[in-house]
Amino acid sequence: MERSWSPGARGSTGGTNLPRVADFNETVVLNAIRRAEGGCSRVELTTETGLSAQTVSNICRRLIDQGYVLETGKQPVAYGKPRTMLELDPTGCYAVGVHIDPAVITYVLLDFTGRVVVDASHPTPDVRDPDSVLTLISEHIEQLIEGAPIDRARILGVGIASPGPVDVQKGLVLDPPHLPGWHQVPLRDHLREATGLPVLLDKDVIAGAVAEQWADRGAGESRNFVFLYLGTGIGMGFVIDDVVIRGMSSNAGDVGRMPVSSEEYGDRYTDRFHAFWQVGSPRELAAEGVELGVLPADTDLGSPAAANVAFAALCELADDGDERAGDIIDRAGRFAASAVLTATNMLDVDRVVIGGAMWERVAERYLRMIPPVIAAESVSRDLHGITITGTQLGSDVAAIGAACLVLDNKFSPKPSTLLLAG
Repeated sequence: MERSWSPGARGSTGGTNLPRVADFNETVVLNAIRRAEGGCSRVELTTETGLSAQTVSNICRRLIDQGYVLETGKQPVAYGKPRTMLELDPTGCYAVGVHIDPAVITYVLLDFTGRVVVDASHPTPDVRDPDSVLTLISEHIEQLIEGAPIDRARILGVGIASPGPVDVQKGLVLDPPHLPGWHQVPLRDHLREATGLPVLLDKDVIAGAVAEQWADRGAGESRNFVFLYLGTGIGMGFVIDDVVIRGMSSNAGDVGRMPVSSEEYGDRYTDRFHAFWQVGSPRELAAEGVELGVLPADTDLGSPAAANVAFAALCELADDGDERAGDIIDRAGRFAASAVLTATNMLDVDRVVIGGAMWERVAERYLRMIPPVIAAESVSRDLHGITITGTQLGSDVAAIGAACLVLDNKFSPKPSTLLLAG
């Protein structure tokens, strides 16, 4: 997978690889079309990209011939001929996304506009046998493709979102805390061989950030945001100046050990600061429910899937008015606000998006508690506001992000493509 370019990445200023300029400009134009809600004309593309009218016209002709772009009609203007509008062709290409969560494995097939064509999921089997899990994933990918009304030849590849740490260069999953027995599992190569398709691997929270980035098609959306992922594990993805921050080894965002604070503790908490995962993960919240007698003493917490079921029961009690259950969820919300505040102050972003399998169950409470904390305590509050929203992509956001990795890898403008090789 290509990494984002930075001036010092090669030890000195890199040269321009002129033969690749055409490819880069093509992705610039395609990206502008993708982001334009309702499509755009060649005239608008010339203004948006800074390219000449002839260059834009030539690129658009190539994109139409390749099946990536459609002419969708005429738009009248005050003077001159009506403008021909351009939009992405949904059938231009497709991408498969797989999210491996310790509790559930989710599959999606996206069209070129990012719409989910088909999806599927199943409980994660015993992860202590990685080979059998990978075989099962391969079979479900094939079933997903075979059941979709598409041309398989238009599938660009498969994206995999996995709990970290991962080695994206070698395609390995490296001992994730919630996947016991997954020691240097060759996930990418196994699935590439099994499916015959190109495969990209990335960390789940980074995939979620990519999904949100691709979902932003409005011109007014901020290009600086934090994506808070709440699932079996907890993580944060960061997008700065429209670039997803991956870190040195593409493992950025592991905030589970981030110390978070709250002014209200209860008897369970004797210290002011606690690791985020201790006070915000489904298993720990369900365990607190058992400890306080909110959930039955024999509640099964022995696996991520069982813990998620117990957490769902805790949330249902809270929604039904059980004050003790509500207090557990609300306290977790205040800890989440502390973590979000730390991230927004550190990065000076103006938007936070929250999603993941856990999110829908706590969304109402968290969206009531987090924004006031951020508004009152943000160091930049006198300069700009910070919006806090839930994802519009649903609980499949990481799987959608995995598929978006494939689209992003091929179609997003990357200055690194202009650098001289070797």
